[in-house]
Amino acid sequence: MAAFNHHFLHATSLLVLVLVAVTASEAGAGGYGNTNPDLYEKPKPEKQNNLLSTKAILGIQGLVYCKSGHKVLPLEGESRAAARITCEAVDQYGLETSPATILSDATDAKGYFFATICPSEIENKKQLTKCKAFLELSSSETCNIPTDSNSGISGAVLASYRLLHDKNIKLYTVGPFTFTSSPQTQSSVPNNGY
Repeated sequence: MAAFNHHFLHATSLLVLVLVAVTASEAGAGGYGNTNPDLYEKPKPEKQNNLLSTKAILGIQGLVYCKSGHKVLPLEGESRAAARITCEAVDQYGLETSPATILSDATDAKGYFFATICPSEIENKKQLTKCKAFLELSSSETCNIPTDSNSGISGAVLASYRLLHDKNIKLYTVGPFTFTSSPQTQSSVPNNGY
């Protein structure tokens, strides 16, 4: 029995030594015990569709109208509207960050809006991966209820663009978006959680 205990203790000691050696080698090769920051593996960015991958300015244009009955017209008089452009973003490692959001300039008398995003305006080297344009606000007291016509409420995805070489702008066109003077019935409003 004493010989059995001696062999058992010897085998257990050998197993402990092997585990210590394995743990030490993992720590030296970048494991948990490693204190050398050069050996840490940094997250690698996934291939993302970076809308600002070139030095071109991102331009977004569209029209905003007022629909009253069967008439669709630009907002009348001094009334103006604006669109909001919101872009999903990732950092230099490909990790999702807070979105970037801008408002367009107010529409002109014909309902036209324009907004730009310059690469230099994007903080912390974010990459914009997916942008949408939304109908944001109307200053009209009689035509200020947004509709989801052309994804004005749910967001029109910026999908294709024209490159304006002389101005170095990737120009996206959305809409036209529409405000109305009367609320839509529940059955005609998409249920998108808002």
